[in-house]
Amino acid sequence: MKFFIDTANLEQIKEAQALGILDGVTTNPSLMAKEGITGEENILQHYRAICESVDGDVSAEVIATDYEGMVQQGEALAALNPQIVVKLPMIAAGIKACKYFSDKGIKTNVTLVFSVGQALLAAKAGATYVSPFLGRLDDISTDGLNLIEEIRLVYDNYDFGTQILAASVRHTMHVVNCAKIGADVMTGPLSSITGLLKHPLTDSGLATFLADYAKGN
Repeated sequence: MKFFIDTANLEQIKEAQALGILDGVTTNPSLMAKEGITGEENILQHYRAICESVDGDVSAEVIATDYEGMVQQGEALAALNPQIVVKLPMIAAGIKACKYFSDKGIKTNVTLVFSVGQALLAAKAGATYVSPFLGRLDDISTDGLNLIEEIRLVYDNYDFGTQILAASVRHTMHVVNCAKIGADVMTGPLSSITGLLKHPLTDSGLATFLADYAKGN
């Protein structure tokens, strides 16, 4: 399973990259705003900086909700760096734009997916990634993991090449469970990745080894 980090914070991206296990980055307008990055040129420059900080794909989201606007913005984003994946909303115009970009060999990520039917449409349009929002479904007492399982079944039935990108991951067990059910990618905060390092028996075992070594020296 690929590990993406969901942030626009360069320091967190660099920290995850330094671990040697990071495969890419996802961002959105809310994450950009959280870092105080506003204005079209500043946002584009920040995408360039992210691409320079990480190996792998970087999802950059369009703001437009109409087809022509999505195409215009998506082409500008894709021109920034070959790593850029144009992130499109799961609406009719987004699916149409997804087909346009996939026909041109430009990678896409269809986001805000909450049903198998939506995921099926994205795959039919040639999406590189589809992003079911696991955590947001959990928030409304709906089984987000079950959605990913169902999408996996449908994609395997028809050998779709679209990768399932489990989004809105909140914690380490989301990551582990997504790996168990066959998500191709997970994207979440840095804490969901670094949390996988932790286990109390690892900590106590290391402390014992170091204590025993100290006794003999």
